[in-house]
Amino acid sequence: MGRRGIRQERKELIMEAVETLIRDRGGIAKASELQELGLDYRKVQALVRDQFLRKVRNGYYALYERKIDEIEWIAAMFPDGVLTMESACYYYGYLDAKPFQWSIAVDKNTSKSRFKIDFPSIMPYYTEPEVLQLGVTSIPFGDGIMKIYEKERLLCDLFKYEERVDRETLKSAMRGFLAEEHIDAAKLMEYARLRKVIHKVHERIGVWM
Repeated sequence: MGRRGIRQERKELIMEAVETLIRDRGGIAKASELQELGLDYRKVQALVRDQFLRKVRNGYYALYERKIDEIEWIAAMFPDGVLTMESACYYYGYLDAKPFQWSIAVDKNTSKSRFKIDFPSIMPYYTEPEVLQLGVTSIPFGDGIMKIYEKERLLCDLFKYEERVDRETLKSAMRGFLAEEHIDAAKLMEYARLRKVIHKVHERIGVWM
């Protein structure tokens, strides 16, 4: 096999490794992950020019042939985030229409530049690290999973940030929560205490539980 054939074989092996990596990562890979495969910036750009890869935003790449939807974006860009507020309400079935913005709780120390993107639209909720992990669970999300707050924690957060929530959204969330087959009242009140909304919980829904 000549040098050209060897180079072509190596390129095909690299492309196969890149494709496997991106598919394993849910459709999007970081530049740092590509570097671990031996691809420096110059080689990555060569694959972009060859229309094997496409840059979806600074430092993130997808296979050129594959369209990336919002769910894949969110899962890939914010694996440390937690769905909250309207986005969590939608995924619990409390809202019929998917909100325009994705509400995501993140560590308050995370870089603000992560959210300076045109697509998708993100509403970050900067949270103390210990509070961020309070009441976290997971749901199926596209081809993977995404962290989300438990329903009891979610309701308390809706009360805590009531001024940032549409009134009809709050009413719909309360109706949805109260229609649940099982409500963990003890867990709800513990979250209410920790989130400092005990009075609102007693006043708004206590009589219905």
